[in-house]
Amino acid sequence: MQLNAPITALYAIGLALLVMALAFNVARVRRSRRIGLGTAGDETLALAVRAHGNAVEAIPLTLVLMLLLEINGAPAASLHGFGAVLLAARLAHAQGLLVRGGGYSTGRFYGTLGTWGLQGLAVAGL
Repeated sequence: MQLNAPITALYAIGLALLVMALAFNVARVRRSRRIGLGTAGDETLALAVRAHGNAVEAIPLTLVLMLLLEINGAPAASLHGFGAVLLAARLAHAQGLLVRGGGYSTGRFYGTLGTWGLQGLAVAGL
C-alpha cells in the first residue's frame, strides 16, 4: 500500500525552510557573539535559540496531525487552510519573538493560539 500526502508535503517543505532559517539565525548570532555553547547570558542569542526551539517543538506534532487528516481523506481545501494557517502562525510566532524581543507580542500570541487551535481541531477531526 502506497500512501500519498502531497498537501502535507507542500506545507512541510515551507515549515522545514522556516526551521532551517531559524537554525541559521542561531548559528549567525553565535558566530557574531563568539558563543559556542549555551547563551552566555546573551539576550539576542537566547531569543534566537527559543524561536528555533519553539518551532521544533510545535511543528512536528502539528504536521503529523495534518498528515493523519490527509491520509484519512480530509478535503483538499480544508488541508490547504490548515497548512496555510499553520505556516502563518509559525511565521507570526517567530517574528513576534525575534523582532519584538521576547515578552508579550501579538505575533507570539496569535502564533501560539493558531498552532494550538489547529492541534485541537485536528484531534477533534480524527
